[in-house]
Amino acid sequence: MAKYSTGGAGGNAGGSCELCGTEDADLRTANVAGAQLEVCADCAQHGDDATGSSDDDSRSDSDRKRRAAQNAARIDDARKGDPSHWEEEGTDYEDDQLPYLVTDYGKRLTTARQDAGLQLEELADELGIDQSDLLAVEQGRATQAGVGGSVITKLEDRLDVELAES
Repeated sequence: MAKYSTGGAGGNAGGSCELCGTEDADLRTANVAGAQLEVCADCAQHGDDATGSSDDDSRSDSDRKRRAAQNAARIDDARKGDPSHWEEEGTDYEDDQLPYLVTDYGKRLTTARQDAGLQLEELADELGIDQSDLLAVEQGRATQAGVGGSVITKLEDRLDVELAES
């Protein structure tokens, strides 16, 4: 049975792999799914830093983030119970990807909206977007809320503010 790390003892304290439980005197530290574990040579291949070039890692990380954003948007549509959004209008998540946003995009949007003298509800109605999506962007939760790139584009155009990295 596998032993899981509680973050307490470091080094080779137990002498067994924290993934498979094999007794091994030759343990090494590996980052597995974000956790630092003491693992045997066989389990070391499961570590995040096992192999691959940094270019491959950055591409796969970018692909992973893109797929995660697309999946979040699909799940959000399903949760809202409004399949018409993606069935009738034909929303294509490949074409409506959330762009890379600047670090302080939420603060920028809030400031621009307030400078324009608009309330959240007014701006959402004017642009034909969900108020919850607008609120998510202002709170810096666009990715988690599954906000599409088209929403960001509408906000940038209407308020003349830069939210996405060029």
